Amino acid sequence: MKCQKHLFNIKENIHYLNCAYKAPLLKSSEEACIKALIKERNPSDIIADNFFNVTEEVRGYFAEIINSSSNNIAIIPSTSYGFSSVLNNIEGKKNGNAITIQDEFPSGYFSIKRWCKENSNELLLINPDDDQILIGENWNDNLINQITEQTSIVLISSVHWMNGIRFNLEKIGQKCKKVGAKFIVDGTQSVGVLKMDVNKYNISALICASYKWLFGPYSVALAYINDDFNQGKPLEESWMNRVNSENFSALTNYEDTYQSNAGKFNVGESSNFILMPMLRESLKQIMKWKPNEIEAYCKSLIQPLINYLESLGVAFEKEKYFSNHLFALQLPANINMELLKNNLIKNNIYTSIRGNYLRVSVNVFNDEKDILKLINVIKQTNI
Repeated sequence: MKCQKHLFNIKENIHYLNCAYKAPLLKSSEEACIKALIKERNPSDIIADNFFNVTEEVRGYFAEIINSSSNNIAIIPSTSYGFSSVLNNIEGKKNGNAITIQDEFPSGYFSIKRWCKENSNELLLINPDDDQILIGENWNDNLINQITEQTSIVLISSVHWMNGIRFNLEKIGQKCKKVGAKFIVDGTQSVGVLKMDVNKYNISALICASYKWLFGPYSVALAYINDDFNQGKPLEESWMNRVNSENFSALTNYEDTYQSNAGKFNVGESSNFILMPMLRESLKQIMKWKPNEIEAYCKSLIQPLINYLESLGVAFEKEKYFSNHLFALQLPANINMELLKNNLIKNNIYTSIRGNYLRVSVNVFNDEKDILKLINVIKQTNI
């Protein structure tokens, strides 16, 4: 794959290395948004099918990306909505526990914390050992070892949002299945750029915000919810989540039966006539690129940066725990972090600095100029 910057409207003098914060919109998504806005001028052009056809396409595209059936996909407004939809339908084990990781993203942490309080389960926060320089393998081992017969739920991100550590979803999923624990994954920082297989990994629910690696708009998320929740109750009683909702002339027949599978968990007004066409275009584009090709592009792109930093003594995680699209660098002590921060701004390099770490997140809109620019700025601050 070659750089795909031509499919975006990113300013030429900007070096945007912060896709983990928010992805830029594709030109095709912008065009879809404009067309949708124009269509809104005349509501007479919006027919009954428009409430359902685009959302069905979105569900189908996302299902293909994660190796699922579209029947198991729900359209939601945020990850927190998805977590609540699933957690409200899980009963805790007696004297049980729920597991998450240290510094999990707040939406996941607060969701599982409340569930534990309501279900009288203990919340376990899994850390890497303090003496570890490279933490990926140790952190994964600690997590897997803590999953026992008393574990009700494991809720983690597929890739840690702060440092890019990858969690071995296959092994964790196998352990969860063995002990009868639900496995809930926040895929926001990996789905769209890394391979995802909800069946292979025994995932109970996969929740993804769309505005990062799926190139979608803000305020839309997607959820895979497996068949274990087919008898579950949704957060809200939307008219669109009932069978025969396509028949507008018979809505007051008040069907009690929900849409099949995960359709009942859709947010009300899920047919959002502006956001859905935008998300449809971004998912179509990801399918054309293919996540494994995107990951390969990112790996090749960052190699000069990796080589340079290794020459400075920076250590990197083993490949199976390292994310080529999102990683945090603990820079050498002789790097002046304040000077680095100022120089990044002066050179129009957009990334994230947290303490003594530099978080870099790249995608197909980045090219070698972006990486070389970052290397040069680090060199300038190497005192």
